[in-house]
Amino acid sequence: MKTIVYLILSLSLFLPFRLAGQDETSDSSITDRIKQEGLNNSSIENLAFWMTDAAGPRLTASKGGERGNTIAIQKLKEYGLENVREEKVDGFEPGGWDNIKTYAAMISPYYVPFTVNPVAWTSGTKGRISSEVLAVNIKEYKDFDMYRGKLSGKIVLHVEQEMYSLYEKTRFKEAPYTDEELKKLSLPEEIPVQDNSHPEPAIKTPSRNEIDDFLTKEKAAVILRLSKAGEYNVPRSSGVSYRYGDPRPLPQLNLPLEAFGRVDRLLRNNIPVKMVVEIKNAFTKNLSVSNIIGEIPGTDPLLRNEIVLIGAHIDSWHGGTGAVDNAAGCIIMMEAMRILKNLGLKPGRTIRIALWGGEEQGLTGSRAYARKYLADPLTKEHKPGYDSFMVYFNADHLTGRFRGIYLQGNEEVRPVFEEWLKPFEDMGCSTLSIRNFWNTDHISFDEVNLPAFTFIQDQGEFGRGYHSIMDTYERLDIDALKQNSIIMAYLVYRASIQKEKLPCKMNY
Repeated sequence: MKTIVYLILSLSLFLPFRLAGQDETSDSSITDRIKQEGLNNSSIENLAFWMTDAAGPRLTASKGGERGNTIAIQKLKEYGLENVREEKVDGFEPGGWDNIKTYAAMISPYYVPFTVNPVAWTSGTKGRISSEVLAVNIKEYKDFDMYRGKLSGKIVLHVEQEMYSLYEKTRFKEAPYTDEELKKLSLPEEIPVQDNSHPEPAIKTPSRNEIDDFLTKEKAAVILRLSKAGEYNVPRSSGVSYRYGDPRPLPQLNLPLEAFGRVDRLLRNNIPVKMVVEIKNAFTKNLSVSNIIGEIPGTDPLLRNEIVLIGAHIDSWHGGTGAVDNAAGCIIMMEAMRILKNLGLKPGRTIRIALWGGEEQGLTGSRAYARKYLADPLTKEHKPGYDSFMVYFNADHLTGRFRGIYLQGNEEVRPVFEEWLKPFEDMGCSTLSIRNFWNTDHISFDEVNLPAFTFIQDQGEFGRGYHSIMDTYERLDIDALKQNSIIMAYLVYRASIQKEKLPCKMNY
């Protein structure tokens, strides 16, 4: 009897110990720990400051971009990541460009300063110029003739087929996805049937480059362009095609709808307009695109040489501080790495973060990485890293909450992601869409048939922030970024310990 009692007591002491030990490494426990770390010990607000206000605008290959890279490297090292490095990418033709000073005001028929943004890679003015404004509306090649000999030294208002009258009304903060919209996203995309039975004859119109060449030959002083946005007095950023060493494009300014429309209407009513403009820009030949890399090494002897890759582009346009596009994505990925490192979780595979340069100029950084380490999209030649690649997750959809994942046509990963997203159904992140989402860095991996995905995401303050001078800290949704970082940390950890690699769509 004593032996039985002793055995029962021994088991009663041992059982809780075993259960506690199992719970510490169970999936639900890891999920809870990640959530607690991401909510109660978050570095999101600190990261948001450093990646926006402190880093400033980060135009591709600019001095501002170098400043942002330096800050990102410091943060990744601070979080304890290993192999933190900057990898240069060759072949970016425009070189470095930074805006030093911009001033523009209408001084006649009355004075008003305008909120403007210079077009990237255009030249500056030769000091402060004061000139009459002439409207130029070139729809067909024959329209060039009416302006010849009339534009020298003038500030030119380039009316692009009067498009400004057609812009959308302002939507400051887009509503989150509704359940109905998410359900629609989960279904295959409907492709509309085009009726080409009676095609309209196309009128060949001069390209923007051709118009710019004409204005240059006519020796215009400054080109004023309509910033294609519907926001209240918010000019967008943009750039021109330029190769370092070519004749530098004329000074160009993006004007918001309100300023552009006012000048245009005055001129249409035969009221002369005069403006003062001063622009200083700096060109730097040797600046290049860089990717910022850091790692948490894998610990499984069989898996540690395989790579789980996460990324976001660190470059931005030059008008604001690149907050929603795409400091937000960088913040999510950097915080996810901090969470994993701070919790001391031991990934099986190596988890690598990449902050890409030059996304806005054609996925420059991520495509260079894919060509160097993974595969050539033209020859389909595999590089050594191809077979050790597990998955890539991308964040570049502004600042709203993650609502699910675009599967990029890869139906075989659906059951895996369904399982991985279960802990976040209460956060509204469970939708899986078979659709492809294009135009950001996961495409560099998808196009060589590697598993690469991006997120269905609420838009947040898309209207004010996207590529505009108002893309600043104020546009960030801090709570959404915390949630997204938690989801990201969990997904990459699960990917690192998954025994089987994720399937590709086809043989490559």
